[in-house]
Amino acid sequence: MSVQFIWPIILLALFCEYIDSTLGMGYGTTLTPLLLLMGFQPMQIVPSVLLSEFITGISAGLLHQELGNVSFKRGSRAFKVTLVLAVSSVFGTVLAVLVAINIPAWLLKAYIGVLVLTMGITILTTINRTFAFSWKKVWGLGLIAAINKGLSGGGYGPVVCGGQILSGISEKEAISITSLAEGLVCIVGVLVYLLTGSGGIDWTLAPSLLLGAMLSVPLAAITVRWASFRKLRWAIGIIITGLGIFTLIKLIV
Repeated sequence: MSVQFIWPIILLALFCEYIDSTLGMGYGTTLTPLLLLMGFQPMQIVPSVLLSEFITGISAGLLHQELGNVSFKRGSRAFKVTLVLAVSSVFGTVLAVLVAINIPAWLLKAYIGVLVLTMGITILTTINRTFAFSWKKVWGLGLIAAINKGLSGGGYGPVVCGGQILSGISEKEAISITSLAEGLVCIVGVLVYLLTGSGGIDWTLAPSLLLGAMLSVPLAAITVRWASFRKLRWAIGIIITGLGIFTLIKLIV
């Protein structure tokens, strides 16, 4: 097995993962289209992106805890929320497979676009409002986010991170939990690719993605530690709204 590093991809992964670990979204959504434009094929990209998301997601979640952005101690609310998101994601992924074979692609994209846009607008219009914590909302957003991930390969971070805020979880906790939960979800995807033989890890691409993404994790965790809750909420709301608008524009154009 020949391992090689490609510096443009390292820098690209570093940037995309910094955004993801800082705001809880954007790695796969941004990186995959750019890699396609660079000439890589989907079966080269997806398993490698999932592998790097698994490793960096777990690392980012643990580093967020070390810096005090969240507490994943056994029995803590963040620990329980992460488990709920992971478990509900399994059911959501299974449901996604059943839905995928019976729904037009344009309808799926429209659904994701409207859902993400609605969440973004809701966050921006309730900047100064706090929400009561709700386990029902956490279970629901885990299912919806996993369905999005299973059907389209994206849409997990915006729903999980934004949904947690609307479920009464603080911005810093939401970002940290999203990183860890998405890492746990991604390992399932990697195992499916490896066990079914439908796609393996491309070692011309994966090492560069892993190196670039891992380099960004400490910087992102430090950024979250020092950022104010209000600024994080504004940033999350704007990014989610932009992703929703972009998804709908792509559907129309």
